[in-house]
Amino acid sequence: MKLQFDPKAYGEEVAAILARDLDGERLIPLVSGVCSSEEARSILKKQKAADLFGLGRAPGAALGGLFLYFSCGEDCHEIVQNLETADGSFWHAILHRQEPDAGNSAYWFRRTGPHPVFPDLAGAAAEIAAKYPAAKVRGGAKWDPFWFIEFCEQARAGTVVETAALEIQRAEWQLLFDYCARSQT
Repeated sequence: MKLQFDPKAYGEEVAAILARDLDGERLIPLVSGVCSSEEARSILKKQKAADLFGLGRAPGAALGGLFLYFSCGEDCHEIVQNLETADGSFWHAILHRQEPDAGNSAYWFRRTGPHPVFPDLAGAAAEIAAKYPAAKVRGGAKWDPFWFIEFCEQARAGTVVETAALEIQRAEWQLLFDYCARSQT
């Protein structure tokens, strides 16, 4: 399974926003920090989710995901903490994993439940694992977000290959963003 992330699939406006930092291919840090593009943040703050993702499955969650992509954690949190959906809980879990706050992240992943992107994410993780045999990446048919919280903790501590965690996190972002931003039809 090769991920084919295409920022233009979400419209020219979203593609232009993502172009401000690697077109959706950014390796988002495992620890949240400074927003990577204040220009993108400024543009996103003026946007309404329905305007950017009117036909999307979860417009608010997709907007929260864009803020997360640029490491604008407070802006992401402002949106996702008010979304009572599995998608909102998923973004919320990722955000807290990056704080890092493993316990809070696990809480939000329990609220997420088995998400529809998990099978594809498991496949992407397996593909990434093949590139890093020493990384001890668990891939396979079933995705375990709790294992990935721990894996990111280990990557931050330097006990596993950080690049593998970063690449899996990018795949996670791309899959969840695509799921939220695209139309259900």
